[in-house]
Amino acid sequence: MSRRRLRVCHECDLLVALPTLRPGEKADCPRCGHTLVRRHANPAERSLALSLATLITLALSVAFPFIGFEISGIGNRIGLTDSAATLIGLHQPLVALCVLLTVIILPLVYLCSVAWLCLGLLLHRPLPRSRHIARTLRHVTPWMMADVFVIGTLVSLIKVVGMADIELGLSFWTFCAYALLLLLTTQSVDSDWLWFSLDRRNLAPAGSRPGLSAAAQGLAGCTTCGLVNRLPAQGKARCRRCDEPLHPWRGIRNQATLALLAAALVMYIPANLYPIMVTTSLGNSLPSTIMGGVMLFIQHGDWPIAFIIFTASIAVPVSKILALLWLCRVAGRPRDGLSRLSRIRLYRITEFVGRWSMVDVFVVAILVALIRNGSLMSIEPGPAALAFAAVVVLTMLAAMLYDPRGIWAGADANPTPTEPAKAAQAKESDYV
Repeated sequence: MSRRRLRVCHECDLLVALPTLRPGEKADCPRCGHTLVRRHANPAERSLALSLATLITLALSVAFPFIGFEISGIGNRIGLTDSAATLIGLHQPLVALCVLLTVIILPLVYLCSVAWLCLGLLLHRPLPRSRHIARTLRHVTPWMMADVFVIGTLVSLIKVVGMADIELGLSFWTFCAYALLLLLTTQSVDSDWLWFSLDRRNLAPAGSRPGLSAAAQGLAGCTTCGLVNRLPAQGKARCRRCDEPLHPWRGIRNQATLALLAAALVMYIPANLYPIMVTTSLGNSLPSTIMGGVMLFIQHGDWPIAFIIFTASIAVPVSKILALLWLCRVAGRPRDGLSRLSRIRLYRITEFVGRWSMVDVFVVAILVALIRNGSLMSIEPGPAALAFAAVVVLTMLAAMLYDPRGIWAGADANPTPTEPAKAAQAKESDYV
């Protein structure tokens, strides 16, 4: 068994030997079903083309008008960056920073990094600092929310379309294309192939045995580049290939997750008690809480939008907090409640849906920039906007710091593989 094909599943700590994969194929962990590797045809050319196309649509989205509205001869037009600029002017710099980072800055860093890495691989000569740049990809990906911003824009337009004429600028259409291309770019990047192309010399330690827990063998898999490393006798360990800190399994430790969940619960109280935005119409100011906005959509008959806001702003944060609290409570107790496979699926759903709670923050950012007509009609952000953004960030961090390997504590180290896993393990050719 080739040592360069050994990988550690980051969700159950099982040491797995990858089969040879053709384009379009993937390898899943035989114990928990986590996707370890997914192959694409011409990965460097594919990712480079997608990243460059996405950068072009991002440039067009910033350069042209985004959306506008007009009512009784009075209106306004805004660009993509005006939402953040208006929030800064209204003394909400942290909310503005969240919008800029998640929609423009972090995606820009990611796209430039992918283009830099793929260009070096196509030239058969990695460009300077490629390994350091490749390390950023995994850390940046969860915080890119262009697709969530599109949903926030649509919700904002539906909120305004009943009282004004809406104009969709060229930037709106290019931004939709940008969000779609950004999603395709992230899916096209094969981190396992990328790191193997950057460094073919480092191999898994000799004597590593697939089918057993990595921790039981004194090993740890790098969550960034995937290399299997031998843990030192003492002190903190770093990956031999990418120099990323290793996180070996040392038992159930959920203190960080619980602390972040406690902070999220504290922030969730003002996020719901205080208004998330204040609407001024003909000199009269009307504060609106998150639940108040949901009820307003229901009164106007906009049930789908009310459902989206209720799900993203109330159901998802509460469910995520409760799910993570329950997972922390039952860690190491395989016979309490759901099976291990059901728990790991619950964790994956919890981790996936958390970012969509930013819809309400993006709705506020867009409406605040768009509706700016003084005492005649204007919208300002309320104190709940920052509190709710903090809830979203804290719950996302809590999910990231939760160690799903605790779900498999005490599990059989050599589980019975599924039929696809049997076929994968039967292949003895080297990983390419």
